[in-house]
Amino acid sequence: MPLPFLTADRAVGAADGSEDVALPFDDHDHWRRPYRPGPWRVGTAALLLLLASFVLLAAMIIAFAGAVPGAALCMAIGALLISTALRLLRMGTWVSRHGVRRVAFFTTTTLSWNRAPALRTVQQPVRWLGLPRTVQGQALVLERKNNEPLLLLTDHNADFLSRAEAFERATDSVEAWGDEYRRG
Repeated sequence: MPLPFLTADRAVGAADGSEDVALPFDDHDHWRRPYRPGPWRVGTAALLLLLASFVLLAAMIIAFAGAVPGAALCMAIGALLISTALRLLRMGTWVSRHGVRRVAFFTTTTLSWNRAPALRTVQQPVRWLGLPRTVQGQALVLERKNNEPLLLLTDHNADFLSRAEAFERATDSVEAWGDEYRRG
């Protein structure tokens, strides 16, 4: 069974010495995340889905016991847990021929490549796992035409914490997409 998301790490070359392919996807019109979701993000989503399964099992038991309002409440909580887990997995930076998209938990920002004059990696204080605590780290910043930066990736978020090589590959891949479509 082909798993297309596994090709994301091959975006800027591979460790086995195969060819360098900056944009490894056939269809550049679809939005793609050029890196794999990190273990913190996947682990949190897995725990939420596990909790949702217990809540939905409780809803089934409550429904068989005859307490329909309680079962409906448990079903709603289970659906909320599932949608939260799916949104956590959807968060990140997505690229296509049309531009770059930053998906946060509650907001999504899309910017076309021609409105982004500069894309660079900088040293700056970044949030640790999205919490209020900041640490010194690296960030991939997209400069907009109005000189307002858009933070795309950090090396201390849920995708790249303790994975410096994955952060470098992801920034190289996003920069390759930007270089390809900003000049063209």
